[in-house]
Amino acid sequence: MSANPYLTPAERGILERSRIGIAGAGGLGSNCALHLVRAGVLHLVVADFDVVTESNLNRQFFFRDQIGQKKVAALKANLLRIEPSADIQAVDAKLNAESTLRLFADCDIVVEAFDDVASKAMILSTLMPSGRRLVTASGLAGWGRSNALRVRKLGTKIVAVGDGETGVAADVAPHSPRVGIAAAMQANAVVALLLGKEP
Repeated sequence: MSANPYLTPAERGILERSRIGIAGAGGLGSNCALHLVRAGVLHLVVADFDVVTESNLNRQFFFRDQIGQKKVAALKANLLRIEPSADIQAVDAKLNAESTLRLFADCDIVVEAFDDVASKAMILSTLMPSGRRLVTASGLAGWGRSNALRVRKLGTKIVAVGDGETGVAADVAPHSPRVGIAAAMQANAVVALLLGKEP
């Protein structure tokens, strides 16, 4: 990777050696991965079972010619265009407790990037007992109110981003600006934690 002039060699080394798990490759996961690779993180484990659809293009890091492709394969291709030396483990699977523990066993931090509450709860309940550091998100649908999106530390191992309230509903859709802000906040928290800073 090209040397980032804003990082010390030690900081670059930490980011380049770290392995980050991302559960979900939709609006949060795909954009978080984009920011992590641009920040210098070279090892990602990304898991998702879905395919790219036209309705994803308003907020996810995919392109029209990738419609119909598996999200993890399309995301890997896009990330490698940014950094060809990146090690992207693309896992085409619907996660459950057993596969979550197995896939993310060697990850320094896991990013929860699911849409539905049940999947979010599964990730948290599965990984919390392991002592794994988690960065989760809740409340990022709709427009505006950027200042309502914030970072909260939940104990010593969990960081949550979002407003904690505004979920996706029939009259409150997910849109690129707010989803993108939350994904960038997740990536920012991951980088800060890796470098020993406040998330």
